[in-house]
Amino acid sequence: MAIFLTKESKVLVQGMTGGEGMKHTRRMLAAGTDIVGGVNPRKAGRTVDFEVPADVEGADGTGPGTTPHSVPVFGSVREGIEATGADVTVVFVPPPFAKAAVIEAVDAGIELAVVITEGIPVHDAVAFHAYAKQRGTRIIGPNCPGLISPGQSNAGIIPADIAAKPGRIGLVSKSGTLTYQLMYELREIGFSSAVGIGGDPVVGTTHIDCLAAFEADPDTEIIVLIGEIGGDAEERAAAYIADHVTKPVIGYIAGFTAPEGKTMGHAGAIVSGSAGTAEAKKKALEAVGVRVGSTPSETARLVLDRLAVLH
Repeated sequence: MAIFLTKESKVLVQGMTGGEGMKHTRRMLAAGTDIVGGVNPRKAGRTVDFEVPADVEGADGTGPGTTPHSVPVFGSVREGIEATGADVTVVFVPPPFAKAAVIEAVDAGIELAVVITEGIPVHDAVAFHAYAKQRGTRIIGPNCPGLISPGQSNAGIIPADIAAKPGRIGLVSKSGTLTYQLMYELREIGFSSAVGIGGDPVVGTTHIDCLAAFEADPDTEIIVLIGEIGGDAEERAAAYIADHVTKPVIGYIAGFTAPEGKTMGHAGAIVSGSAGTAEAKKKALEAVGVRVGSTPSETARLVLDRLAVLH
């Protein structure tokens, strides 16, 4: 199985006809994602053709061939859902228009909205997260790489080829880059799902949401939790693990050398006084039995060691 995203998911792409939307739609299609449409009111009724790398040799035998995909463009998310039965949208809309795009998707009844856009104002994120929660839409992001269930579907910008093998590890991470690194280092084991929740101060899906979903997923044996400095999300995750998670959890916290008061990478990654430090987060996790690696590579080794014990 997987969490939040499966081979049955039907995906719309808001902003598909822009540069980033086109590039990553092609990559999602290559990963096997069932992309059923794009959304752009100015280009409604058109069809966009994608040449997607195939798994077979080209006609001349010199390299991989391509498979054509024709993706219709709808004028609204509602039109896309009515025509295709879509239940997921991936948002590649610029920051000034992202709030309206998410609210449009929520009003249309989308079940999952993956908001890739970086630089969305905090007050906009607060507004659309609250709106989505009231109406039952799950938001992943913003400022996130999305999520992937290897061998099934990929919604976002995670490179599918770094860990194409389905497996037994569930991964939840604030950091896109560390998502990719841990997936690569553990590629021989494989993942049930990997979720990049984003590192902004306000995100729709939290570590705790993913921990609960992985705990309930029968195909996930071990969970990797990647956090970073800033806020108290990891401390709250530790408290949740103590009370609700029976599966082994391995952690990694980025930012041990970050100076106080300086934003590091993500908008939410800032230490203020004694709050939000990597050391405090590490101690909170270790206090509830989570082993925390000092580097991504050590974290991967801890996962392998624990799996060896389980088997």
